Amino acid sequence: QVHLVESGGGSVQAGGSLRLSCAVSGYSYPTYCTAWFRQAPGKEREGVAALNSDERIRYADSVKGRFTIARDKASHILYLQMNNLQPEDTAMYYCAADVIDYGLDDKYNWWGQGTQVTVSS
Repeated sequence: QVHLVESGGGSVQAGGSLRLSCAVSGYSYPTYCTAWFRQAPGKEREGVAALNSDERIRYADSVKGRFTIARDKASHILYLQMNNLQPEDTAMYYCAADVIDYGLDDKYNWWGQGTQVTVSS
C-alpha cells in the first residue's frame, strides 16, 4: 500500500513563501512519477508541477518562475517550494504519484490527504 503524506501548508501574506513536503512510503521500486495539484473551493483540481522518473519537470503557466518542484530520492520526499505567493494560490494542495507519467493530468493512482495553503492580501 502506497502512502503519501503532505506537510508544510499554512497561512502567509502575499509575497511570502512556503515549502510543502510529501513523504512517500510503501512503494518498493526506486523510481516513480510525482506531481503537485491544488484545488480551491468551487474550482476544479489543477496540476501545479510534475516531476517524472526521468527528472522531466513541468509547471502550470500560473506558477512558472515562482514554484519549484524537487525530490529527494534517498528519503522519498517530494517538495514544492512556493515563492511570491498570491491570494489566487490559496487552495488545498495535494501530492500524487504513479508508475506512469501523467504530467499535470490528475489520473495518478496515489494521492495524499492534502495540506491547506492560505494567502492573504
